[in-house]
Amino acid sequence: MKNFSICLFLFWGVVQVSAQKDSIYIAAKLSKDKKIVEVNQKIVYHNHSETPLDSIKLLNWIAAYNKRGTSLVYRKLEDRDNSLHFAKPSELGKVLDLKINSGENLPASLNNLSEENLFFVLNKPLPIGESIILNLQYQLQLPDKKFTGYGTSENNIALKYFFIVPDHFDPDNIATRSYHDIEESVNFNTHWTINFDVPSNYFVESNLPHSDINSFDGYLDADPEFVFSKNEFPIIKVYTEDIQTEIKFGYAISQQEIQNLEFFLPLHLKFIKDKIGFVPQKLFISDKFRAKEDFFGNNDISFWKFRFKLFTDAEKVDMDYFGIIAKKILDQSIITDKEDYHWFKNGLKSYLETQYLKKFYGDTKLLGNLPETSIFGIKPLKWFHASDVKLLDRYGLAYQYIMSENLDQKIDEPFSALSNFNDMAISSFETGSLFSFSADKMGEENFNNLLKKYIAENRDQQINPEEFLKQLSEKDSSTDYLTEFLKHKKRINFKLKRFKAKDESLQIKIAKNTDEAIPVKLETQTRDGETKSYWIETEKNERLKTVDLPAENIYKITLNDDYIFPEANYRDNFLYTKGLFSNSKKIKFKLIKDIPNPEFNEIYLNPRIRFTNTYDKFLIGMNFKNQSLFDQKFLYSITPSFSTGTGKLTGSGAVAYSFLPAESIVQSLTFGVSGSYFHYDFDLAYRKASLYSNVNFRKDPRSTVSQGISFSYNYFQRDLNAKMIAEQDYDKYNLWALGYGYADNQMIHEKSFSISTQAMRDFNKITGEAFYRWEFAPRQKLSLRLFAGYFARNETRNNTFDFGIARVSDYSFSYNLLGQSATGGILSQQFILADGGFKSFIPGTVNQWITSFNVDTSVWKIFHIYADAGVYKNKNNPTQFIWDSGVKVRVIPDFLEIYFPVQSSLGFEPSFKDYGKRIRYTLILNLSTIINAARRGWY
Repeated sequence: MKNFSICLFLFWGVVQVSAQKDSIYIAAKLSKDKKIVEVNQKIVYHNHSETPLDSIKLLNWIAAYNKRGTSLVYRKLEDRDNSLHFAKPSELGKVLDLKINSGENLPASLNNLSEENLFFVLNKPLPIGESIILNLQYQLQLPDKKFTGYGTSENNIALKYFFIVPDHFDPDNIATRSYHDIEESVNFNTHWTINFDVPSNYFVESNLPHSDINSFDGYLDADPEFVFSKNEFPIIKVYTEDIQTEIKFGYAISQQEIQNLEFFLPLHLKFIKDKIGFVPQKLFISDKFRAKEDFFGNNDISFWKFRFKLFTDAEKVDMDYFGIIAKKILDQSIITDKEDYHWFKNGLKSYLETQYLKKFYGDTKLLGNLPETSIFGIKPLKWFHASDVKLLDRYGLAYQYIMSENLDQKIDEPFSALSNFNDMAISSFETGSLFSFSADKMGEENFNNLLKKYIAENRDQQINPEEFLKQLSEKDSSTDYLTEFLKHKKRINFKLKRFKAKDESLQIKIAKNTDEAIPVKLETQTRDGETKSYWIETEKNERLKTVDLPAENIYKITLNDDYIFPEANYRDNFLYTKGLFSNSKKIKFKLIKDIPNPEFNEIYLNPRIRFTNTYDKFLIGMNFKNQSLFDQKFLYSITPSFSTGTGKLTGSGAVAYSFLPAESIVQSLTFGVSGSYFHYDFDLAYRKASLYSNVNFRKDPRSTVSQGISFSYNYFQRDLNAKMIAEQDYDKYNLWALGYGYADNQMIHEKSFSISTQAMRDFNKITGEAFYRWEFAPRQKLSLRLFAGYFARNETRNNTFDFGIARVSDYSFSYNLLGQSATGGILSQQFILADGGFKSFIPGTVNQWITSFNVDTSVWKIFHIYADAGVYKNKNNPTQFIWDSGVKVRVIPDFLEIYFPVQSSLGFEPSFKDYGKRIRYTLILNLSTIINAARRGWY
């Protein structure tokens, strides 16, 4: 410790401070167990604000790891990661024993060290432009690295955002800021001098320049980061005629990858310098930065024991590291507030990627080499349009996909509010497409020269990227729309209305759905494949544009080909001038879902074989639909089937149309009609026809909350057997239904609520259901359900429409029951959590009112215990209290679960001779449920 103090004294004594730039001096000692860092720190802080400061705000962002309930913990839960929420105390991070001294202007007070923003109230105000020296002593308890990629681990340590620093994005000390693990800049344009005292077998690497072994000194326009490891990491030096750059890596790299990098990195650096005019002398790539910024979608596909390579190892290294290097250079060239202006650097990265792919991968397919994979001499992927899609189309397709879900966000949405997918599809891909579109229109050289000039003039200072858009507009007025475009979800759409042959020319009408003056690129093609391109200017408030072009044997007309502009709909961007489909699009039949080809009206033919119930058994049929991998507003699906159980034709069909307002309280408004014909008992069929409407309300894309209203009218017609006819059972009936549902599928506290009403000629019922599931330990949950049902009017002839206690009556044919009418055997033991929700076979139904409470909790691994209790009343009968309890085994959680009843109102059930018939099971064969569960955290 004595040597440590002497080193610190000498360290501070020889350094001189630049006049108006903040400086931070740190001497840090890492403990042998790699858990604690002792810090002696000096901050020379200048008042960069426009008023005297009464207090100084420092960021203590390691406190984000200190407890439950921080913004970091909540954000991780949104991403379906509960590791920090359930972390052990030894895995958490925090500041210990902070001491501060600032000479005469001693801070008068200090708020709680567990807070992420530390406010030091000064004895006297700090004048504008003046500086204050803060001497700090504290210890850092490092969090486990598994939470964010920063912290301590068995093999190495990564430090970033842990040291206490001033907040340069809030010089007026007004707003509090929280750490969200989004790689935002905090302390830029600062001179750092840092010396580490580490165990003798450790090496330290950083994005700061080395001044000595384990010592660093220099200015940074980004936040410093450090990696401690027992092994030295590779360094690749690129020394060419106009580039002298050293690339340091914070992770191990294979020898083959190093060889590939030594070939590609000079190409990357030269390409980027030609585009933006700047390449720094040093670059540091951490493992976390590589994982965040590498190329999305070029990884090998693994399935069981098979592995399919999309691209060669060299191609993957090329694609991955171009994006990584481009983003790192942009981070060191441009200082922006990521929360508000994330789109600028993200968009420029995508723009550079697009230009690079155009030059070196212009004809490469999105699926790379995968379409050439042969199975028994057949290349099945060749049947898909996806095998023809270019790699360059990925940017437009990502936007099209998220927009079709109406989950896209406006480009200038605060970054912390962006969903993970929108971070890529909107902030990066959509913005990059707009930059590429502008460069194509004004000329790439003009765009690049403007970008070079802007970066050079704003080096080492915080910028507002809207100034760049202003300069872009002054250079080319056709980009005037960009500033407003970023602020709204602009569902711009160009449409080829029609063409008309006139003498030796074609008169083409182009419509757009906006009053903005946005240019459009028109391309003509002959039968021989010869193409010509034209830029068509549109005027403000001009919704319909007429263009005259020489006919020149034109066969096809296209607008904005290759997804070069983020349009709402590309399906109306194609017209044929000759043949049967003149002034229209061709029809194409396809097998299985595919990436849509906007040039055609596609009909998907999907052979289907599925088991539906014990009466129809396997259904063999063909599904006809227009739904591709992307949703669209108008959808139809028709599935005629052959029932192997009955030997008869069955089937279903539906037509729906959805309104997807871009900026509204409503996310989607759907109207539809459907019909089906299947069997619900042996030789007994039912027919169902429905008119329905659903309203889904808009939600924050990062939120797990969803809510909506549904309305439906359903007509049912059932075949009846002789006994049912004698008992005057219902053969025809109508059902009206109206309901509201709310669901919050967050990780720790999952909850939902619904209320609905059903009515027909003979009854009117109201039901309410509330559900809560608490994950109190990793993969250990407690579930609570409350159900209430009440008949406002009940004049029914039998118990068909009653509330169920242990079984549900599926009179609306909406449950996936294997034995719809089964009263015995294994099929009758299927359990559906609805109505009373009792697992024991408590007999009877309810025709007046029922309230039940269901409890389920983890005990050990897949074993749970459950209990149900409730009261109900039937007409002309007293109120009854019922209950049951038992053990549940979650074989496949939420899909296959088995219930073993133990004690209930019926008695001790394992003692019953027919106990095997009392065991229940839940079986849900719904692929969409699995897909929706997997999507959480991305949407």
